[in-house]
Amino acid sequence: MKVSRHAKIIELISQYDIETQEELAEYLNNAGFKVTQATVSRDIRDLKLTKVSVDGGRQKYIVHRQEEGISEKYIRVLKDGYLSMDKAQNILVIKTVSGMAMAVAAALDAMNWNEVVGCIAGDDTIMCAIRSAEDTEAVMEKIRKIVSKGI
Repeated sequence: MKVSRHAKIIELISQYDIETQEELAEYLNNAGFKVTQATVSRDIRDLKLTKVSVDGGRQKYIVHRQEEGISEKYIRVLKDGYLSMDKAQNILVIKTVSGMAMAVAAALDAMNWNEVVGCIAGDDTIMCAIRSAEDTEAVMEKIRKIVSKGI
């Protein structure tokens, strides 16, 4: 339950400008996760979320980009959501468990791989724009390593 809740949090903060723990708890409750503000507070700490300024005075939660290594949370989201992948030149198409594409795409974005230009996610499919066809192979190999053994 915690992993799917964390995946949902990553998805929600990538979709909406969520400013407070209460606001995040409301989104989670509306999505079917019965949470309290204390649970959300722990999740924010576990996911290492941070706030950035938007629109002058407002703030929103974002996934803190890590300079070294890849967070275990992102690895877990990728491993739990991933089903398969295929390529078309420099486009990588990743199939996920239904409802997990946004969270997996957010996890891939948070990994901050230079080869990945960006990801677009639907319900169970992600399209990643990769810098070149050669880079697509490199990204596929990185993903294979993560989903097979967790790096």
